[in-house]
Amino acid sequence: MLKKVLLAYDGSENAKRALEMAIDIASHYAATLTVVEVVDIHSISYVLAPHGPSLDIDRVIEDLRAKASGDIKQCIKIAEENGLVADGDVLEGDPATEVLRHSGEMKADLIVTGSRGLSLWKRLLMGSVSHRIVSESKVATLVVR
Repeated sequence: MLKKVLLAYDGSENAKRALEMAIDIASHYAATLTVVEVVDIHSISYVLAPHGPSLDIDRVIEDLRAKASGDIKQCIKIAEENGLVADGDVLEGDPATEVLRHSGEMKADLIVTGSRGLSLWKRLLMGSVSHRIVSESKVATLVVR
């Protein structure tokens, strides 16, 4: 039986579909829903650093934190409108690592995430967050397209 569902959210269309699926599953099992969105500060800093001092990296990161917080609040609102008990957190670090860590800490029974649908080249170069979560998770994982 599922008691705790963890939704890894990023605001993409697939993540929105994953939210719908997570709500449906959590409702069916009377489970709680936790929503997390991860801000990958290290990758952002690495990518933006070559643009020099003309780009305020701290401001960009703060904007991403605010966006993630707003996304989570919206997800919680939708979940609560559907009769669920829900909460959420903005996490920082490598997305797959942080989702898996949070899953372990909260003792999630299921992780739900959207598929980003990366092209073959991007998948070979960067890897896929959802693929890593599926590969390394110790609990059931559902990837939604």
